[in-house]
Amino acid sequence: MRSKGVYNYAQDASTEVLCMSYTFDDDEKIRTWLPGQPFPDAVANHKGQIRAHNAAFERLIFWYVLQIDFALEQFYCTATQARANCAPGSLEDVGRFAGAGMRKDHRGSQLIRLLSIPQADGTFREDADLMAEMIDYCESDVRAMRAVSQAQRGLSDDELRDYHVNERINDRGVLLDKPLALAAVRYAEAEAVDIQAVVCEITEGQVTSVRSPKMRQWVLDRVGPQAIKLATVHKDGVEKLSIDKNVRLNLLALAEENHDEVPPEVAEVIQCADDLWASSVAKFARAAALADDEDSRVRGAFVFAGGSATGRASSYGLQLQNFPRKCADNPALARDAIVRGHQIVPKFGPRITDVLKGMLRPSIIAPEGKTFVIYDWSSIEARVNPWLSLHQSSQDVLDVFAGGRDIYCREAAAIFHEDEIDILREYEETGKSDRRQQGKVAILACGFAGSTGAFAAMGRIYNVIIPETDAIRIVQAWRRTNPWAPHFWSALERAYMAAMRNRGREFSAGRVTYLFDGQHLWYALPSGRVLCYPFARFDDEGNLTYAKASWKPAADAKEWPRGRLWKGLACENVVQATAHDVLRHALRRLDEKGFQTIAHIHDEIIVECAEDEAQDVARAVRQIMVEAPAWGQGLPLAVDGKIRNRFGK
Repeated sequence: MRSKGVYNYAQDASTEVLCMSYTFDDDEKIRTWLPGQPFPDAVANHKGQIRAHNAAFERLIFWYVLQIDFALEQFYCTATQARANCAPGSLEDVGRFAGAGMRKDHRGSQLIRLLSIPQADGTFREDADLMAEMIDYCESDVRAMRAVSQAQRGLSDDELRDYHVNERINDRGVLLDKPLALAAVRYAEAEAVDIQAVVCEITEGQVTSVRSPKMRQWVLDRVGPQAIKLATVHKDGVEKLSIDKNVRLNLLALAEENHDEVPPEVAEVIQCADDLWASSVAKFARAAALADDEDSRVRGAFVFAGGSATGRASSYGLQLQNFPRKCADNPALARDAIVRGHQIVPKFGPRITDVLKGMLRPSIIAPEGKTFVIYDWSSIEARVNPWLSLHQSSQDVLDVFAGGRDIYCREAAAIFHEDEIDILREYEETGKSDRRQQGKVAILACGFAGSTGAFAAMGRIYNVIIPETDAIRIVQAWRRTNPWAPHFWSALERAYMAAMRNRGREFSAGRVTYLFDGQHLWYALPSGRVLCYPFARFDDEGNLTYAKASWKPAADAKEWPRGRLWKGLACENVVQATAHDVLRHALRRLDEKGFQTIAHIHDEIIVECAEDEAQDVARAVRQIMVEAPAWGQGLPLAVDGKIRNRFGK
């Protein structure tokens, strides 16, 4: 099921139900139905709510295997409920997260493998003892699921409605250009052999595989102290040297400016590692495996409330949320060359992996006779942040957005004491402006209490490399220009610290309110949605910590890993959560009006429609997205959009 996805699994003709355990409301009796027995009328004719953990699985099995046409709106997902309460979605993990015991029980997975995977002769294992154990396990799962659901805050009406909108989007799926995906995998496999040979040659045979730990050590033994600092990461409070994706990006950027720190031959090995480990290859292979054999659509890509602390959606399987935004300049031409097996380097990029990364988004296509209407909000977080602060000085920033001015030019003008019009004119005439770019980096790096380190990291992404002394000056200037920001960060910190010390009392900062119930630190957003920092407490150093659902405990851990809450993180969380509420509101309205939304990526929405209706649909989608929700009065929204047959940047 993992390789092909739950939609293909449920629709496969060979899929059968081993057993079905269930109960009603608070009934202590758990019932189990087995194939061959009369199917229970009480289940088949049920008109009320159906609660299940990862309910999409049950829903699809009911629809396609048991042929019972329950309405989508009847389903309530208790995994979604757990995630909406900032807990892990896994039923096995959620009890450990709450401290019920850190030992993980894998027996259910073992039983499924023993009873569901064919033996060497192609037959299935028939074992009464194993089947009895399976029934006991399923019945205990029903009890556990009900206990977890009853112990947590229930989904609000809006959350449940938004979950159903998300499931309709999952059911539609996205159309994959399958020939492109399969061809991309072939290119990557051929290049892998060449990459390994290059690494072996550069290292004089010391490293024969970039996947070997020897490669990391070979690199770290040959770089300077600044590079070592960039390679130092912290995980679960432990300092270690790494050469993960972010470290490789930083080292390659450093190599361009300082060969003493990262020599050219070392940079080439790092680049080889980056090419071989490129996730784009795995994404193409995964997409091809998930695509429906009949219509090539990939379904079930979006996990509702998958992001801990914010409730933002995440991706499963296809991982659309992680597709690079950068796309090929001419996707149609590059696509034809890849599918036909032509030479694609250097015509479409310097390396095969660069070309393939640029084709991930364009691999999602519209069916014949249809097209995409794609809109994304402009600078949504830069708008939400000052709006949330309610500080008097934030109105200056909101007025810039409301008046349609370029916020990056405004920031650059204030930082460099130059005329905003001159900076904008330079940008419009040349298509680039170093000052405007530095203004952009300042907003992105400093908005969540970031300092020079954040500016340097963000600068590398946007090719803004400046001395530390200049970075310090820019950060300080940005904070002086935006006094609402430091005030908001400090106000958030005062509010959540006061809430922790005054159980049961509410404390507000701007448009956000905190409350500590003795166990969880809750925060309420302007939309009315509530989220929490679970099991919040102070550590021995006085830091406010909480159980972090997105982290996984080590095998010998005594408790769930904990993160530290500080004012910059608190600001980032409330801003991203509120921006996501704007997205939810728009998706709900599009659903109500019958538009066929097929995907959403943070601040971006894709609607599929007939080609001859595209202009009308585009106008309607734009109107919905720029109209702030009732709770968002005074929040200026703007969108950029396009109509095209392939997903792009």
